[in-house]
Amino acid sequence: MEKFSEEYIKEIQQVIDDKNEQKAKEYLKDLHPADIAELYQALNLDEAEFIYRLLDSEKAADVLMELDEDDRKKLLKRLPNEMIAKQFIDHLDTDDAVDLIRELDEEAQEEILSHIDDVEQAGDIVDLLKYDEDTAGGLMGTEMVVVNENWSMPECLKEMRIQAEDMDEIYYVYVVDDDERLKGVFPLKKMITNPSVSKIKHVMKKDPVSVKTDTPIEEVAQAFEKYDLVAVPVIDSIGRLVGRITVDDVMDEVREQAEREYQLASGLSQDVESTDTIFTQTSARLPWLLIGMFGGLANSVILGNFEAGFVSNPAMALFIPLIGGTGGNVGIQSSAIVVQGLANGSFSLRNSGKQILKELGVALINACMISALVFVYNWIRMGNNGVTISVSLSLFSVVIFASIFGTIVPMTLERFKIDPAIATGPFITITNDIIGMLIYMSISSTLA
Repeated sequence: MEKFSEEYIKEIQQVIDDKNEQKAKEYLKDLHPADIAELYQALNLDEAEFIYRLLDSEKAADVLMELDEDDRKKLLKRLPNEMIAKQFIDHLDTDDAVDLIRELDEEAQEEILSHIDDVEQAGDIVDLLKYDEDTAGGLMGTEMVVVNENWSMPECLKEMRIQAEDMDEIYYVYVVDDDERLKGVFPLKKMITNPSVSKIKHVMKKDPVSVKTDTPIEEVAQAFEKYDLVAVPVIDSIGRLVGRITVDDVMDEVREQAEREYQLASGLSQDVESTDTIFTQTSARLPWLLIGMFGGLANSVILGNFEAGFVSNPAMALFIPLIGGTGGNVGIQSSAIVVQGLANGSFSLRNSGKQILKELGVALINACMISALVFVYNWIRMGNNGVTISVSLSLFSVVIFASIFGTIVPMTLERFKIDPAIATGPFITITNDIIGMLIYMSISSTLA
């Protein structure tokens, strides 16, 4: 169900047309930032900019991060860089600020950073921009509560109050040594149960789950899922605490990655949205369509070489869709299982031999069942002749090949650091279609 009715949208648009700022503020006053971002979708850019300038800085910053990336870029182009720095960046956590600045060109980045009044915040942002955005370092923020393992409880509580003033949420209190190396996590429950403890290190939880700055986002997400975390500390190569990642940041990245992989598996060569221009959508969709076209032409060449067989036995042509469709479906199933296993960590390339053998076993069962059913159908319909036998043998061979091929391809792509999601899309379908036709025509020309 949509949040805003057409009548509600028309009312707000009328208020904007009338330039009635006071009434517009009343409409926006009780709306959550995510709802205002949704409202943005129903307005044109001028209308959106009008209501956006009416928001207080903190709410405007939250709305900005809730917007779709393309919409955010369009809006930022309309706003002066000094306004972006002083009204938005100052009210964002460092991880969100980095995400925002990354979307701008280099010249705009430098200008915005020069307008940030808080030198320490600007320095943190510059440091975070150096990390690859697909690693823990590129995803982390620097806002966290940190205490020293040698502090007493009163010292700890005093420092925690000071640090917590500038934070929206506190998930964990991290404990470090004198060299800033992560030593543990301080459970807040201990403040109540051990109020007079001499040193924090006596009650802290040692050796917490952590990730390094160069840990890929996929592995970070797996750590969150495996250990049921809401936040994870990030350390550098020598164990010093440099930041933290929260579960909401990870979920955003996982969702975006899932969207990219879904589009890649669907034959889209780049990330596109329904709101993108015709040219953008065409450039993303055309490459695989052209590859598919050449695959179809290759199939026509293969079939043309066996034209005499079709003339002498026209029934052979009836089973071309069956061979191609079955091979494509089997290949996609096999590759999807491997891609999913690689994504969630349940499958490792070290176990590739075991997975291939398992897939071969499944393929043998599926191939026997499918080819047997088709044999019975053809035997009843056409009798025990060459076409009946060749179709069943071809199906058996195609299912075996497609299963193994669909398993090996994503493994190979993963080994060469290429997104294996590409294996679940047109690549598998086109290849299996061509190989399937070669198998069918070869067997049919021999037996039919």
